[in-house]
Amino acid sequence: MANLPRRCVSRERLCLRGTTDYWVFDAVGRPFFVVSKTVADGLADTLLKDIVPQLMSSVPQQPTQAELDSDPQLHRFVIVFDREGSTHSLLAPLWQQRIGALTYRKNVKDVWPESEFVEHEVAAPGGGNTRMKLAMRQTHLSTNESALPVTEVRRLTASGHQTAIITTAQRLATTLIAGRMFPRWCHENYFACMMQHYDLDGLIEYGAQSLPGTQLIVNPAWREFDKAVRTARQAERKQQSRAGKITLEDGADVQKKAESVEAMQAAQTQLGELRIKRKLTPKKVRLDSLPQDQRPTALLPLSKMLSDTVKMIAYRAETAMVALLRRHLSKEAEARALVRELLVSDADIEPDDTPKTLTIRIHRMANPSHDKAVTALLNDLTLQGFCHPETGAKMIYTLV
Repeated sequence: MANLPRRCVSRERLCLRGTTDYWVFDAVGRPFFVVSKTVADGLADTLLKDIVPQLMSSVPQQPTQAELDSDPQLHRFVIVFDREGSTHSLLAPLWQQRIGALTYRKNVKDVWPESEFVEHEVAAPGGGNTRMKLAMRQTHLSTNESALPVTEVRRLTASGHQTAIITTAQRLATTLIAGRMFPRWCHENYFACMMQHYDLDGLIEYGAQSLPGTQLIVNPAWREFDKAVRTARQAERKQQSRAGKITLEDGADVQKKAESVEAMQAAQTQLGELRIKRKLTPKKVRLDSLPQDQRPTALLPLSKMLSDTVKMIAYRAETAMVALLRRHLSKEAEARALVRELLVSDADIEPDDTPKTLTIRIHRMANPSHDKAVTALLNDLTLQGFCHPETGAKMIYTLV
């Protein structure tokens, strides 16, 4: 049995044992690859160490080094991610490799005047347009050591809320920045579809393997002290509130006030002691320094890697067929459901060696409107001229 680290699962609102998968998509939500981590140090560490090297070697049409040297604002490509990565410590190393980043800005407290916002028509990557009120400023993301120039774009909603986006790719237009950031809901659609229909979270095989002894993980002792500090901090705030309430009460006796102050001071003393212990305890330790029963292990990787690859290919094929079917059906959800039904439908296969064709006769759907849409889809597939990979026979699709 694998001894996996605990992860916060937001949809379950629980802390459960498991691994962390980092998925990489294109602009319309089609998956490229996934990085699975048993022991993860967060989005920034995984991006810089695992994802960026793959993208640097696989993203096409990157500018040459001479072009990058001649234009200080030119980027290789742009990565879009959530607000967890909205830090100088991640954006700056990415830009050192001339990789643009696009993310939400954290801890926004100021409000821009509504007069700065102008309504624009924003094109979505998957097609269609929407209108947004947008404003843009050139600003900096600063630390104690340096400042990184970024472009900040804000969207003004009907309720008056301002959603802030920042990017280091300063060549991008305002509408393009908004059009790339806000349609990230298509990624959520992918996970919902994959968990429901492809068993994305399913356990592929039983078994575990050990992790390298040099792997750094969070010290269990430090984690216990950190938990105790948070508990003590809550107790201190509770005692401060109680002491303040008693002090403001009319007619409260001196003894009661003194007891509340003593309880508050005791909570503060306990909090200070726990903070010192936490500070003296190393936050991370080598895996081989822990007792055997406290060492996390990893699930066997090969079957999961193969399964994820097959599922990604199947989803991309399904998505391509949905795009063809959308010409004949108005709703994407209906088109995707019909494609899933089509892929499990009964069919007759008839090879013919004379004209070297392979005819696939698919049985009819549940209603005439779906028959009409599927017939058009099959005609489109036949016109593509696909051939069987082994025999070379031309594939003909029809509905009977």
